Amino acid sequence: MSKRRKHPANVKLEVALAAIKGDLSQSQITAKYQIHTTQISTWKKQAIEGMKTAFKENKSVYGSDDHQQLQTKLYEQIGRLQMELDWLKKNLNLSVEEKIKLIDADHSQLSISRQCILLDLNRSSYYYDKQPLTAEQLNLIRLIDERYTQYPAEGARRLAKWLKQQGYSVGRYQVSRLMKIMGIEAIYPKPDTSAPARKPHKIYPYLLSEMEVSYPDQVWCSDITYVRLRSGFCYLTVIMDWYSRYVLSWELSTTLDSQFCVTALEHALRQATCDIMNSDQGAQYTSRDWIETLKSRHISISMDGKGRCYDNIFVERLWRTVKYECLYLQEFDSPREVEKVLEKYFYYYNHERLHQSLDYQTPYSVYSNNSLKRSITV
Repeated sequence: MSKRRKHPANVKLEVALAAIKGDLSQSQITAKYQIHTTQISTWKKQAIEGMKTAFKENKSVYGSDDHQQLQTKLYEQIGRLQMELDWLKKNLNLSVEEKIKLIDADHSQLSISRQCILLDLNRSSYYYDKQPLTAEQLNLIRLIDERYTQYPAEGARRLAKWLKQQGYSVGRYQVSRLMKIMGIEAIYPKPDTSAPARKPHKIYPYLLSEMEVSYPDQVWCSDITYVRLRSGFCYLTVIMDWYSRYVLSWELSTTLDSQFCVTALEHALRQATCDIMNSDQGAQYTSRDWIETLKSRHISISMDGKGRCYDNIFVERLWRTVKYECLYLQEFDSPREVEKVLEKYFYYYNHERLHQSLDYQTPYSVYSNNSLKRSITV
């Protein structure tokens, strides 16, 4: 068995900064540094967390220097930690990908084997080396993206048949795997004929079915879409006001994790707040950071039903508009290029583009109309 590679701190820092800056796609970073995509995501997350803690004040854990009192507190803490560990192992409902990101390969006291045991993760899953996408697969992803944007109800079977008609030798399962990488699935009502063995996360109800959305900041919505590059891809998320279609914030990421969604939410909350936040049931929107950020602002959480094609319809329409009016009109070499183009486009979308559904007003003019906003009484 080959010896596990040890990466010096300066290499980790360089790779993490490259992932955070977004000048290169994840595929490009992998090719440049010969680092596994899982490791890139892990180092990126560690760097972000490290930057957060760098500005926190250091506080003493114990106020008393008395040895006996300190010993008693330590024994209490050990007992509590053991109880919490037992509880955590019984209730840990993370996906394999999320567990892999928690592994610290350079931990000075916990080996990878021990961390896998604590997380109830097979070591083979951690060491599995995903192969980078080939040029042929990237081309298939581009075709799937265009077809899905135009016909979002087509699933893997129908897309595979369509690709074969275009001259590509591809099967249903390969298309399904590529759609999973892109973070998309067909939106059509699906049967619910059996109850799942266990719920991987708390399912919040869909709150908008009987509600009339009648003023700005009453309901916000969010979603994620795939953005193609010449030699890779990245992901785009938005926070949009349901009533006015105003895009409050947006973020790009080379990895499909929850952090960039939380960052977009925090940017939006610096401008205003809402009564209800609606999203799908994806891992990004059921993550602890996303849920806790909403709960800390006393925002009600609404989630689309599984396979419900109209529950978040306005964001789906936004993606179609952004791709046909902006992203499909040019090619991009890096996420940084996408960011520059989207910055101009979203300004145009919010402040200059007239929307027929808004009586030919711009989203910003409707959103900033104070007469429509609910008066809040204390």
